[in-house]
Amino acid sequence: IPFVFDNEKWAHSVELKPFQIACRAVSNAEYAAFVEDGGYQRREWWSEEGAKWRQEVQAEHPVCWKKESPNRWLRKHFQDFVPLENDLPVIHVNCFEAEAYCRWAGRRLPTEAEWEMAASTEFESDGTPKQRKRRYPWGNEPPTSSQANLNWQAMGCVSVDAMAEGDSAVGCRQMIGNVWEWTASCFLPYPGFVVDPYKEYSEPWFGTRRVLRGGCWVTRSRLIRNTWRNYYTPDRRDVWAGFRTCAL
Repeated sequence: IPFVFDNEKWAHSVELKPFQIACRAVSNAEYAAFVEDGGYQRREWWSEEGAKWRQEVQAEHPVCWKKESPNRWLRKHFQDFVPLENDLPVIHVNCFEAEAYCRWAGRRLPTEAEWEMAASTEFESDGTPKQRKRRYPWGNEPPTSSQANLNWQAMGCVSVDAMAEGDSAVGCRQMIGNVWEWTASCFLPYPGFVVDPYKEYSEPWFGTRRVLRGGCWVTRSRLIRNTWRNYYTPDRRDVWAGFRTCAL
């Protein structure tokens, strides 16, 4: 069996209710609409923890954005500021920001089980899920440069509509590469968890982090797969992370 970390072990059954997940990540243009609508100032969109974070850091927009004029946003790209690209995924937003956007949009974040189902499940002709899951959204073959934005190949994100060859069986795009995606799930052990020799990798962080899935444009293709679980505290904005949404 290929190498997996202890927090990925082992496959187990999860019962999911029917859900609808977006076919692509939230774009800069979509997130900008939230910002322009006073999204960071309106308390109703923020959780209690999120509102406390926003007040502490005085956040008014994504950390890498700045306003050049009333109708023009700039985004920091390495050391430079460039005009905000509407079709790129929003990146460097934390989980609180993602959740606030979802409330504003009447949406929600997917759970990690929902995310993995959308990324890896194949279906019979009658719509019944197959027992065996895909290693990657497109199948079991390692990523190619036309399927996923990985390995620093683009030196940044690509359009949320790009790379149709990497679609999952249900038509979800870029579930591997481009941006890490926040989920609604707390980082917890799977049933029967047993710690690996690297004891500090997972166990100390259970219950204190949020799960992210899918890798980003800097992720190495030899590492990433549908089952990879990344995890950060929900206030982190330095992560190459964005998100996709689910219907309520």
